[in-house]
Amino acid sequence: MASINLLPWREALRKKRQRDFGLLALGGILAALAVMGGWHLYVDGLIAHQKERNAYLQREIAALDEKIKEIRELEKVRSEIITRMDVIQRLQESRPAVVHMVDELVNTIPDGTFVTQITQKGSGLTLTGRAQSNARVSSYMRNIDKNAWLAGPDLRYVENKDQTGTGLSHFQLNAQNLTKRRDASK
Repeated sequence: MASINLLPWREALRKKRQRDFGLLALGGILAALAVMGGWHLYVDGLIAHQKERNAYLQREIAALDEKIKEIRELEKVRSEIITRMDVIQRLQESRPAVVHMVDELVNTIPDGTFVTQITQKGSGLTLTGRAQSNARVSSYMRNIDKNAWLAGPDLRYVENKDQTGTGLSHFQLNAQNLTKRRDASK
């Protein structure tokens, strides 16, 4: 039995094992690459899906921002309309007060006194007119002071009838209109 040589068989077995190891290593590397490629595609899919969701959210946020902007504009218009309505309502409420105030002015004017101009700024009244004498102007001021709708007569000036050349004294006086205060206290 000494004539049997086992070395080529061993060498063929070693080569076969090396080739099998190389194929297994190559298969393992390919499997690892396939798993990594699959993982990469899966993660890219997740990222793409999240980007789509983010884009959808951005579109919805932009749409909501536009709606919020429209709501703010509508609230601004609404507040302007409410302000206008308040002004109109106050004017409607003060209409009878103005008529009543003019009626009271007529009732306070004594005989021989003529009012030629009435100017109102806020609650202040400026009355300009003519009177037959300074006593008539004093009587007019007392009537204003006694009136419940007018107060605080303040004589600005009186020009004597001799200076005016008309036979009447010219005067100007200020008074307070209490109708606004009366309306506010109701």
